[in-house]
Amino acid sequence: MIGVCIKYFHENYGGMLQAFATTKLLDKYGIEYELIRYQKKKNIGFIIKSIPRIFNNVLLNDKYEAFQKKLSLKKHPEFMDKDRIRMEAFHKFREEKFGEKLSEIYKGYKELKEGSKNYVAFFTGSDQLWSPAGLPTNFYNLKFVPKEIRKISYASSFGVKYIPWYQKRRTAAFLNRIEFISMRENSGKDIVKELTGRDVPVVLDPVFMFNEEEWENLIPIKNEYDEKYIFAYFLGKEKEHRQAVKDLAKKTGLKIVTLRHLDQFVNEDENFGDYAPYDVGPDKFLNLLRGATYICTDSFHGAIFSIIHKKQFIVFNRYSDKSKHSKNSRIDSLCQNLGITNCRYDGDINNILKSKIDYKIVENNYQRLKLSSEEYIKKAFEGII
Repeated sequence: MIGVCIKYFHENYGGMLQAFATTKLLDKYGIEYELIRYQKKKNIGFIIKSIPRIFNNVLLNDKYEAFQKKLSLKKHPEFMDKDRIRMEAFHKFREEKFGEKLSEIYKGYKELKEGSKNYVAFFTGSDQLWSPAGLPTNFYNLKFVPKEIRKISYASSFGVKYIPWYQKRRTAAFLNRIEFISMRENSGKDIVKELTGRDVPVVLDPVFMFNEEEWENLIPIKNEYDEKYIFAYFLGKEKEHRQAVKDLAKKTGLKIVTLRHLDQFVNEDENFGDYAPYDVGPDKFLNLLRGATYICTDSFHGAIFSIIHKKQFIVFNRYSDKSKHSKNSRIDSLCQNLGITNCRYDGDINNILKSKIDYKIVENNYQRLKLSSEEYIKKAFEGII
């Protein structure tokens, strides 16, 4: 039995589908596992160790967005009711897909360390679990796992291009404890090289380890709308991005299906989209994307699922490249590694109409990366599989 440290409970479509894909990947290789449940004890020691986090730009931005959403829920009761419907859809998916693979709850770090001795290996990765914001928790970086127990990361992500100077020593320390490391982004590979001198592979995000047909088996296809439409999936709040989608709809005569107010309440969303359902769990989200003629998104996993289903899509930068909390590097790597050069929004929405993505080139690059990703998994789990 191995212990798996991933964020399977976060109400984010890409994040939850990525966690689901991770578990299905382990099932595919016949690996017995439990999703580790850890409940932190917030005592004085925990609070003192967490003080440096208040200087972390990524954490501050994430906390600010969460705080703004809470304020919006109170300010807009009608939004609160609709958001509750969405959360219920997430809860249903989470219970159905993860409910049978949960560990006992380890309360406090001491209990977590003691419980780790019950597993032959630990597995973590994907999403942005190694973000500088989460370093002090020492959970997703597997610092609690004894030296003699195998530690594996798959498609791990720092979520940023650079590690703050005051975290470099501690980041290097946890990296040096992990026997098998693979990264999701090229920038992550560079960070590991800088801090440890190790050359580690860049592998595919777990959702990419299943092709279109395999995803159909995992989540059956269901047609949500009979008419053709553009699927707009935005986590950010940029007015310009929504206007670009409206322009595309006007040029094509297509309707707009969107998901409003995701990470935060966005005023522009109130009148954006012809259809804006709230009863959308990760399974229905995937079917909305599958049924679209065009996809417009600022989401990493929105882009990945568009590629898997060979859609014509365009990616908007959620963050300014100058932003200290930018997470654009993961989309940069995605486009570079798969040879997609014309899916980024450059101010002209007409590009999605004029230039089609050459999926023959994408498929060749994808197969090469998938093969190396499978080889890494087999090597990391040698003696366990």
